[in-house]
Amino acid sequence: MNDLQRFLSDLASFLWGPPLVTLLAGGGIFFLLYSRLLPYRYLPQSIKLLARRADDNEPGQLSHFQALSTALSGTLGMGNVAGVAIAIAMGGPGAIFWMWMSALLGIATKFYTCSLAVMFRGKDSLGEWQGGPMYVVREGLGPRWRPLAYFFALAGLFGTMPVFQVNQLVQVLRDTIAVPAGLPSEAYFLFELTLGLLLALVVIVVALGQLPRLARVTAVMVPLMVAGYLLLTFAVLIMHLEAVPAAFRLIISDAFSGEAAAGGVLGAVIITGFRRAAFSNEAGIGTEAMAHGAARTAEPVREGLVAMLGPVIDTLIVCTCTALVILISGVWQSADVNGVTMTAQAFNLLFPVGGAWLLAILVAVLSMSTVFTFWYYGSKCLGFLIGAEYQKHYVWLYAVLVVLGAVASLKVIVSVVDSMYALMAIPTMISALLLAPKVNQAARQYFSA
Repeated sequence: MNDLQRFLSDLASFLWGPPLVTLLAGGGIFFLLYSRLLPYRYLPQSIKLLARRADDNEPGQLSHFQALSTALSGTLGMGNVAGVAIAIAMGGPGAIFWMWMSALLGIATKFYTCSLAVMFRGKDSLGEWQGGPMYVVREGLGPRWRPLAYFFALAGLFGTMPVFQVNQLVQVLRDTIAVPAGLPSEAYFLFELTLGLLLALVVIVVALGQLPRLARVTAVMVPLMVAGYLLLTFAVLIMHLEAVPAAFRLIISDAFSGEAAAGGVLGAVIITGFRRAAFSNEAGIGTEAMAHGAARTAEPVREGLVAMLGPVIDTLIVCTCTALVILISGVWQSADVNGVTMTAQAFNLLFPVGGAWLLAILVAVLSMSTVFTFWYYGSKCLGFLIGAEYQKHYVWLYAVLVVLGAVASLKVIVSVVDSMYALMAIPTMISALLLAPKVNQAARQYFSA
């Protein structure tokens, strides 16, 4: 197991090297300049589009709001709670600054990738219209590029496993329920396994309702969980308002010194920031394009504008709040905690009256909403690979993965997911860069109408 863990960790570090970070960051800069800062100029219009009523006669399955909620439920999850803690543990406070930079570039990246997801929809083997990087490659780049489409679908199938979300949810419930109750450590496995089985049952019930039920669930859960989590973090930050400026200064100063990072290497801080930001907002990874590709609209640019809100909400707002709570508490300086346990300890220290329980409830919603959405992403990847008529069986494999995630090692899980996210980014960014002129042409027509 130690050898496997070391191999997976080395693989993730290799994949998330300077070439991939250059592809994501350089691609984001290219999109921003190539569009003449269009994503920033039209950001207010993105908010107005959420209230637009979907036309039932237009292709697609979801309204703009449902598509954004479904996409956010995949990004506004444990990456915003546990992922931030992992970023600080791996790269120091400065990693948060580079997460901000990734999000600012990710606004432009999402405009292009999600516009393309609608522009180049394709029919699956059942004749249903679908969106996502695999269809963008197949429909937009042509038959020669089809292996790249299968490459994304295979990486996406493994990258959207629910193991990280379930693992961290079980961990916070164990810390909140089992540990205070005095449950002996040798009984933890049975506790985690039982929770895994219960969560698998919940997933099966929701997943069998297919995408419409998922959209209804996320349309309610996402706004509520964002509001609840922000209220909790705002309460903590207001109670310790005098420490907030110092936390911001620490983030900015460490971003360029790298003193708090392992080995004090600045490059490690930058890579960690982009690596964790990808897990947080998924800009350039391609998973969110599958949700936005299902939007009920005939106008690709309109959906691209809506998608731009993702990095703003989940990284610039939610992740920043989590980071400030962790830094102000000081728990990040301990090498004994990581992941959601670090975040939970921070809230428990700064908000001692019920803070741990409130966080546990919010984490449960955050985690499960992502688990539901990842089932949808994974089933679409499987349908592309072997035929849409067989993707309905994915729910049973997914339920098994939920149980495995409850009892697996966090380090192994993070390395696997990080590796798959890196692999997904390659076809997503290549196809978006090659097809960027198509988006610019559509944008000129859209804004001139």
